[in-house]
Amino acid sequence: MVVVAVLAGLAGCGAPVRADPVLADAQRVLDRRAAAVLARDTTGYRATLDPGPRGGTPPADPLYDRLARVPLHSWSYTVKDADRSGDRATVRAELGYRIAGYDRAPVVADRAVELRERDGRWYVAGDRPARDAPRQLWEQGPVDTVRGTHSLILGVGHDRARLKEFAGLADRAVPQVSGVWGNGWARRVVVLVPRSLEAMAELLGAPASGYRGIAAVTTGETGGSGPTPADRIIVNPDAYDVLGDFGAQVVLTHEATHVATRRQTSEATPLWLSEGYADWVGYHGTGRTARQAAPELERAVGDGRVPGRLPEDADFGFSGDADRLARAYESGWLACRMIEERWGGAELTAFYRAVGAHGQRSGAVDTALRDVLGLSEDDFTARWRTYLRRELG
Repeated sequence: MVVVAVLAGLAGCGAPVRADPVLADAQRVLDRRAAAVLARDTTGYRATLDPGPRGGTPPADPLYDRLARVPLHSWSYTVKDADRSGDRATVRAELGYRIAGYDRAPVVADRAVELRERDGRWYVAGDRPARDAPRQLWEQGPVDTVRGTHSLILGVGHDRARLKEFAGLADRAVPQVSGVWGNGWARRVVVLVPRSLEAMAELLGAPASGYRGIAAVTTGETGGSGPTPADRIIVNPDAYDVLGDFGAQVVLTHEATHVATRRQTSEATPLWLSEGYADWVGYHGTGRTARQAAPELERAVGDGRVPGRLPEDADFGFSGDADRLARAYESGWLACRMIEERWGGAELTAFYRAVGAHGQRSGAVDTALRDVLGLSEDDFTARWRTYLRRELG
């Protein structure tokens, strides 16, 4: 204890530590870069780029041109730290940007920015994703943009006719979601259509193997009382190419449901409910039977393997057994379908909201079941198992 006190006293008596001025210099040059991006100021943007040892006009930066068709509302950098070596520095910065008319809060991406000092002034020599951070769509090639009634489609490597197909799917999905969830969400979606499965994985910062066969995913933070997080529906074009019109629509409606329910989805919400509800909205009003939409679970029930419990979150892992994953999704959907048939769609939505509002996983489902549907979790599971036998046996 005495040693700690002495050391603490010594630490407080020394000369103040001077911050490396490269942090302030880096922030200034990145502020100029951001302002030029927003203003579409080519001259101002090039003035931030490293002119090279001979000076003169730096070469064109393809990223600047690729952003031309992205309707940006904001674009800014926040410098976090820097690693300097002489006239070079690598800066870790947070890029935050919002798409005009769609994002209420910024998408935040970690960047590693290479700076070079020349004649006492710092310039940007490189700007790339930080280690393990995802790439941005415009880093994969020129971006094409299609606007729908309720959607903005941003694509790389696809013709406009293909992107318009996604706009049509999204524009049909949004009203369907609002019809069951209500209008208390943005009622518009941003869909990213990369060139391939591998490009999709780059946007997610994850191995492509984990998303093979997955047609789309939705990104965004769950819960929170602040502005609605900026969600992105990211498409796997390889998987979409094998879907029919019906399946393509169900998938987009499923993902749009995740966008709508984001703020009412929390750590308390099990995946069987969030994924099952999204599937329920996707299939809502289509007349799809349980046998048509749950073939893997039908096989299991037909073999006498009726699940003893609702799926755990681990059952939804993309990189595991594909049949197990399919049964997990089908089980969640049928649980939600059962609630709709027995208690009604409004009660299903109320149950979803009640679970998310609980705040913690423990007791969330049981409490919401008792409050909204008037039965315990054990009773619900038993009814669900009976329902599976009736619908699929």
